[in-house]
Amino acid sequence: MAFPASALITPPDRAIPPALFNACFVLFTINVVYFPIAWFSHWWIYDPAGLGIPTDFVNVWAAGRLVLDGTPALAYDWDIQKKIEVALLGQDFVGYFAWHYPPPFLFVASLLAQFPYAVAFAGWMAISLVPYVAVVRGIVGRPFGLMLAVAFPMVFNNTLVGQNGFLTAALIGGTLYLLPARPVLAGVCLGLLSYKPQYGLLFPLVLIAAGQWRAFISAAVTVVALAFISWLAFGTEAWRAFFHWMPMFSQAFLSEGKATWWKLQSLYSLIRFLGGAETFAWAVHWVFTAAVATTLALMWRSRVPYTLKAAALAAGTLLITPYLFMYDMMVLAIPVAFLIRLGLSSGFRPYELPALALALALIVSFIFTGFPVGLGATLIVSGLVLRRVGAWWRREPSRALAPAGA
Repeated sequence: MAFPASALITPPDRAIPPALFNACFVLFTINVVYFPIAWFSHWWIYDPAGLGIPTDFVNVWAAGRLVLDGTPALAYDWDIQKKIEVALLGQDFVGYFAWHYPPPFLFVASLLAQFPYAVAFAGWMAISLVPYVAVVRGIVGRPFGLMLAVAFPMVFNNTLVGQNGFLTAALIGGTLYLLPARPVLAGVCLGLLSYKPQYGLLFPLVLIAAGQWRAFISAAVTVVALAFISWLAFGTEAWRAFFHWMPMFSQAFLSEGKATWWKLQSLYSLIRFLGGAETFAWAVHWVFTAAVATTLALMWRSRVPYTLKAAALAAGTLLITPYLFMYDMMVLAIPVAFLIRLGLSSGFRPYELPALALALALIVSFIFTGFPVGLGATLIVSGLVLRRVGAWWRREPSRALAPAGA
C-alpha cells in the first residue's frame, strides 16, 4: 500500500510548551559547551600526558589503517587490531576495542584513517551529526527540531566515545521520514543501515506487511551492491575474516559478558545483569521479540496514522536487539521526534511530557550510576506511542492494506 503525501501530519503554528523548550535548551547548551571545554582540559580524545584516551573510536581508525596498509582482513583479528590501537594511543588498556562491522564499513574507516587521530575523531562526530540533525528537524517539522536533536542526552555518550550512533539514527530516521513520499530513497537509507544488521530485522517484516515493495527492493539492491563493491575493494579474505570472527565476538559479548552487562541496554542483558541464566534470558528475549514483531506487523497493516507507525517501528528496533549500548540509543531520538511532532500538531496528553522527563532522568542517571536503565527509557517511549495507537485501534477497525490516514 502506498502512503499518501499527507502521511506525516504537518504541525500547525502551535506554541512549544515552555517546559519542553527549557529542558531542551539546557541539554543543548551542555552538549555544545562541554566538548570544547573537555578538549582543552584534556578530558576528551587526549589525556593531560598527551596520550590517547582509550575509547571506541580507536578501533575505527585502526581498522582503517590496516586497510590503507593493504591488509583489510587483519582488522578483524583482535590481537593485531589491538597492537595498532596501543601504538596509536601511546598506552595499553584492558580488554579489546574489536572491529566487528561488515566489510562495507571499512570504506568509512579507511577514509577516516587518512587523517590524524584527533582530526578523524572530531571530524567523524561533526560530519555524522549533520544528517542526524537534519532528519530530526525534518521529522519534527520546524526549527525546534534542530535544538531537540542536539539536546538529546545520548548525544553526550556518543560524542564522548566517538561512536556511530548519529549515523544509525540518521539512517533509521531517514528511512521512516522518506518512506511515504520517496520509497526508493528510503530503501537506500535502509540498505546503508546494513553496516549494523541487527537494526534492520524488523524493517523487512513491516515493509512486506504494508506492501512497500519499492522500498523493500531498493533496500535489497543497496545491500547487494554494497557487498559486491566491498568484495571488489577488500577481497574475499575480508568477508571470510568477518564471518570467522563474528561467532567469537558473539560468544564474548552475549554469552560471557566481556563488555559487562550494565553497559548493554536490552532485555536480554538486563536479565543477565540481574543474575539470570543465559538460556532463560534468550527465551524471554525471543518471546518478547515475537510479541513486538507481531504488534508492528498488525499496526503497519492497520489504519493507524503513519506518524505512529514510524515511531513504533523505531522504538521496536531498539527493543528487539540484544546487543545495544547507550550510544546506540541515539535511535530513541527518532520515536521521540515523531511524538513531539504529534504533540505540536494535536496537543500533548497531560502525561506525555512528564513521561518523557522520566525517560530523560533514567538516561541521565546512567552516567552517574552505571545501571542498565536504557530499556526502561525505551519502554516509556514505546508506551507513549502505544497509548496513542490504542485510541485509533479502538476507533477504527484494522483493515489489511487500508490507506494510512493523516
